[in-house]
Amino acid sequence: MRVLVTGGSGFVGQRLCLRLKEAGHRLQVVSRDPASARRKLPEGTDVRRSVLDFVDSPPHAIVNLAGEPIAAKRWSDEQKNRLIDSRVNVTRDLVILCEQLEQASGQAPRVMVSGSAMGFYGDQGSREVTEQTPPHDEFAHRLCKRWEDAALEATDFGTRVALLRTGLVLDTGGGSLAKMLPPFKLGLGGRFGDGRQYMPWIHREDLVRSILFLLERDDLDGPFNGSAPHPVTNAEFTRVLARQLNRPAVMPVPAVVLEAAFGEMARLLLTGADMRPARLLEAGFTFRYPTLEQALADILEKR
Repeated sequence: MRVLVTGGSGFVGQRLCLRLKEAGHRLQVVSRDPASARRKLPEGTDVRRSVLDFVDSPPHAIVNLAGEPIAAKRWSDEQKNRLIDSRVNVTRDLVILCEQLEQASGQAPRVMVSGSAMGFYGDQGSREVTEQTPPHDEFAHRLCKRWEDAALEATDFGTRVALLRTGLVLDTGGGSLAKMLPPFKLGLGGRFGDGRQYMPWIHREDLVRSILFLLERDDLDGPFNGSAPHPVTNAEFTRVLARQLNRPAVMPVPAVVLEAAFGEMARLLLTGADMRPARLLEAGFTFRYPTLEQALADILEKR
């Protein structure tokens, strides 16, 4: 089938496109720089500048991964608006595409798997968090809720919508781990603040597999937590990573330093949620890397 991917040239999107191509699907990708995107994506990928450019080549399924990195800059009011617009505007264009295709042929895309994040729940302390847990109202929650609400409008045109609230995505070549490894390899790693905040995480391969799982299962819609079944605290993450690298981790970063450096954005590092993939597990999805030790062993071996 034809699968339209936004964010296809990103850290998760590139791996997803590779797996989709291997499975025999035809790829459609949206990019502001088509020439650059084509160099990163499987041969034959149809890359266009706008979602609405695909009206003449209707996708059967959509994966929506677009969005400016949330931790790239301090959260000024301008940056907050940029983070929202980069997610919501593309998602609204996808809904418009669904509407136009439904009106033209009576057949909108069958399914859209749309990204979201663990930030939907806000700071949850130490309580266990499933898809049913009420959120804590803060910027990260409001950002994710607007993103999800925009995606759910596609259901008006008969498109099944699954929302994937992802944790930290771990693998070689990018993501959170790329920023963590250099100081840890020098023995300069350490916990953030008191280290008690939870860090939901997922191996990139399991995240891609969960997206494919949600594309294929016609009975699954609504929110799903895209994280491994064994989340860890920041202190535990620090210990496991240091042990895998055979390095000490004795350089904690005080909360006041992070708050001074990053302002409100420091909440991403100092708060968290003990997020569990309850609905994925109930649906029968199995994780190849259920524990952090297994995930890091695989990733560091590849390096």
